[in-house]
Order: sequence, then C-alpha cells, then structure tokens
Amino acid sequence: MPISRRHFLQSTGVAASALGLTGAVDTAAQEPAKPVSPNDHVQIGCIGFGIMGQGDMHTASSLPGVQIVAVSDVYDGRRTLARERYGKDIFTTRDYRELLARRDVDAVVIATPDHWHARIAVDALHAGKDVYCQKPMVREAPEGHQVIDAQKRTGRILQVGSQRVSSILYAKAKEIVRTGAIGQIHLIEAYINRNSSLGAWQYTIPPDASMETIDWEQFLGSAPKCPFDPVRLFRWRNYRAYGTGIPGDLFVHLFTGIHFVMDSVGPERIAATGGLYYWKDGRDVPDLMTGLYSYPETPSHPGFQINFSVNFEAGSGEGADSQAFRFIGTEGVLNLSVGNSLSISKRPRELDPGTTASTFSKKIEEQVLAEHRAKYPVLSESTGSLTSEALETYFLPKGYSEQIAHHETFQRAIRTRTPVIEDAVFGLRAAGPALMSNVSYFERRMVSWDPVNMRML
Repeated sequence: MPISRRHFLQSTGVAASALGLTGAVDTAAQEPAKPVSPNDHVQIGCIGFGIMGQGDMHTASSLPGVQIVAVSDVYDGRRTLARERYGKDIFTTRDYRELLARRDVDAVVIATPDHWHARIAVDALHAGKDVYCQKPMVREAPEGHQVIDAQKRTGRILQVGSQRVSSILYAKAKEIVRTGAIGQIHLIEAYINRNSSLGAWQYTIPPDASMETIDWEQFLGSAPKCPFDPVRLFRWRNYRAYGTGIPGDLFVHLFTGIHFVMDSVGPERIAATGGLYYWKDGRDVPDLMTGLYSYPETPSHPGFQINFSVNFEAGSGEGADSQAFRFIGTEGVLNLSVGNSLSISKRPRELDPGTTASTFSKKIEEQVLAEHRAKYPVLSESTGSLTSEALETYFLPKGYSEQIAHHETFQRAIRTRTPVIEDAVFGLRAAGPALMSNVSYFERRMVSWDPVNMRML
C-alpha cells in the first residue's frame, strides 16, 4: 500500500519502540532519512518495466529526492505506460545500453528476466551507475563472481532487491536470536503457499504483442534462439531459459531472511525435490518444491538445518499468498509471519521426565517408581510435565512497508556512499543455494556447496 513519507517515518519510529529494539540495528528502517534539498535528486533509470520494475519505480518515486528519468523495455506498450506515468519527456528505449550511456542517470533498477541480471548489472556498474538489482542477483552461480568483481572494481553501490534485510521485523528476529532468548537453533522451517493464477505466474498477455511491438532478439539475449512466442516473454518465470523457477523467485527470499537473522553465509549440503502437479500449461519448472539444507558448524553457531516448501496449489484456507518462518530453538520457538508479525512461544523445560517402569517386572517397576517419586515429588502424582506456554507477540505497525524501507536503504547508500548489507556478496550467498536447489532437482542428486567461496563442489 502506498503511504506518505511522513507516515512512513512515524510508523517506523513507532515500530522500533513497539518491538522493543535495543542497541543499534543496521537497517535503514531504524532511523529517519535526513532532509533532502529540492535540488538534490537521485535520478533513476529502470531497465525492465514489468510487474517488479513498475513496483520499484512506484516505491522509489514516492521517496523525497528521487526522480524517474529513463525506462528501458523490449515491449513498446510498457514504454508507453512509462510516459503516461512519468511524463512524455521521460527517455525510453528498447536497448538498455542507451539508458546506461545517459549522464542524467545516477542509478538503475534492474527488473528484467533473470537471465539478463548479471550482464546488465556488470554493464551498469562499469558505466558508473549505482544498481538496485531484483532477486535473484544472477541466473547461474558463476555469474555472481563477475558481479562481485565489477562492484569491487568500480566502487559503486549494488543492492539486491530482497527487502528482508531492511525490515524492522527481521531486525527484531535477529536480536531475539542473538540474545539467546530461544536457546540454540538447530532447525528452521519456512513455507510459501500461493492459491491464485497470478501467484503461479499466469500473467496477462497483451493483445498487441507482436514482432512489431516487441524486440524479440533483445529479450532472448543469451538464451537459446526460438520462434517468437509472447507467452515466453510475459510469463518468463515459467521457463528455465529465462528464469530460475521457485528457488530463484521465492527460495531466495527465504535464504535472505535466514542469512540475515542467523548471521550465516550459507549451507554446505543441498537437496530438493518436487514436481509439476497442477499448472501444466507448458511451463518447464515445478509448481511445488521442497528443499533441505544443512548449515555447517561455525565458531559462532553449532550448525542447523533448514526445510523449505513452496506450493502453487495451496488450499483456499491459506489465502491467496501466505508465508512464514519457524526458528525452533532449544528454549522456545520464534514464529515469523512475513510482512505481519512475529511471536515467541516458550514451553518450560520438562520437570518430570516420566518413566517406562511398567515395561519391567512388577518388583523392578515398584522399585523404579519409588525412586522416581522420591526424586520428583511434586509432579509425579499429576501430569508429569508442564504444558503451559509463554507467548509474546510483536506486530508491524499499520501501513509499514518493507519495500519502502529497502529503497530507503538504497537511497541512503547512494547519498552517503556507505555499504549496504545486501551487496553482491550477500546476493550470491542467497542466490547460490537457491540455484543449487534447481541443480539438485533437475539432476536428482544432493549438491555440495562451498558457502565461503560461493562455489559448487
């Protein structure tokens, strides 16, 4: 939901207080942005003006000191829409390189199909532009090292567009984990259920889509050549040649949130399974996937396991789109409902472990029970354990937007030239395990991943 700048700053301040955040938290949402002079504008160009590109431009243009000056898209209709929204004088082009060549463009948002992300990001960095790149940062893991190298060589800002790292909700989760409030975490569960056609990437095909209105060769880029088919352009997430399926679109969000909360660099073993069960519309990627991930022991953590599940045919009771995390610790559970709230539930440790004395002879049973009653006199005659739960719940304030917070992070980095959390290295460490999930699924095997050097072994 669009909200005013003033409401945003007020709500984030309220949220920081309501969630009980303590100490400095390294997210843009924690401190109000400094006032921006009317003459101090960051001029943004958008490369790929589809669903995500339009959303990013709407968010960016709602912030003070941001001006949309250029849009590149291979479909004429989307460039027409850009002029309708941002004025007839906005520069538009089919070729993103013309946009990068403009001196009035300070930064770009890359919201193209996944197979173009790495190439355009590297070109943009070398053209002297700061970059906001939609997730996943790359379509193939080795491309990530090219982006990392380009960011290091140019010194430009690159932020990946998975907004979890800028959210006060995840900042609170990170604080809870860091303080040991739920003990040691050895298992994390996360799921996303979608129960809608649009949620399953069944996007509308415009009636004027043709070779005249679309630069087909520009869209294909490095992908295999094939005859013109507008479905492959407007529903590109359904095809391996251009997208990364469920892992690249959704698992990468889960990895981003978990890596941020857990201060982790990634798993070392990856296994994924699933299938195409419902949306048999010509796509060549699954509509249901489950992933299992093993994180190694480190000096700061004893290691943990992750279980992901994404389902595009969820029951109607789940709503159109539901997603959540469970951080399961030795002292409690942290439940995080994405974009909404988090709660901590604690079940007191078992005071009376019970016995299996009845499986012994009568004489031995009586002896064991006598010793047990002497050791646990309070609970032995009752339930045998404590079952009550202590529950704390924290809600995001009404109108709070993680998307706005993430774009605030990017704008602050541009103006102050300070690093962001979700840079090219972080981006590859989130994208890598997601992409390895595809390798595991399609090759039907477990994959070994080096989370430090970010390479498949």
